[in-house]
Amino acid sequence: MKMQNVGSDFDDFLAEEGMLEEVTAVAVKRVIAWQIEQEMSAQKITKTAMAKKMHTSRASLNRLLDENDTSLTLATLAGAAAALGRRIKLELAPA
Repeated sequence: MKMQNVGSDFDDFLAEEGMLEEVTAVAVKRVIAWQIEQEMSAQKITKTAMAKKMHTSRASLNRLLDENDTSLTLATLAGAAAALGRRIKLELAPA
């Protein structure tokens, strides 16, 4: 006997609860923070050195790497990418 899904998907649930945008923002930020940390590790760049390359403070870098702080600006993100020799790729996807 085949099992069928019952109910809606998780995104529908989050939307119904009014939490979809917030949860999506936190998830995206966690991925970005993880990718930046992985690249820093691969290039053996310390937080202090990374902050210096970005021309910012270590506290600002810590906010960038804080997976729960979603107040990230595109300028900060682009600066982090450039400091790592990378670029940012963003796109809109169908809802």
